[in-house]
Amino acid sequence: MSLLKTIDPNPSFTPEEGTATVEKLISGNPQFKTWVQDEAHGELINTGVWEATPGATHSIRGETFEFCHIISGVVEITPKDGEAVTYKAGDSFIMKPGFVGVWKTIETVRKIYITVTP
Repeated sequence: MSLLKTIDPNPSFTPEEGTATVEKLISGNPQFKTWVQDEAHGELINTGVWEATPGATHSIRGETFEFCHIISGVVEITPKDGEAVTYKAGDSFIMKPGFVGVWKTIETVRKIYITVTP
């Protein structure tokens, strides 16, 4: 097993596909694709590429830490009781454990992600 992993921003294998659950959906009909490219420590650490079409959902991190790097598209993230922040291609951010807010995909977004769940 190599300890170096390159993340392909345009993977050629079939992604996992899904939609927002009724509980999380705010507006639109966002469609999600996930290309998991690495898992470690019994799936507690995941890395890959995620894509979403326009729409808005509740974002609840629970105990999960997530690093995101936007490859393409535009999103607006509004923390509960906070100001909206817009991220676009080239931007990176972290959603820390306990984050609660709204994730609004304005233009279909593709991101590289790393999630860590204790």
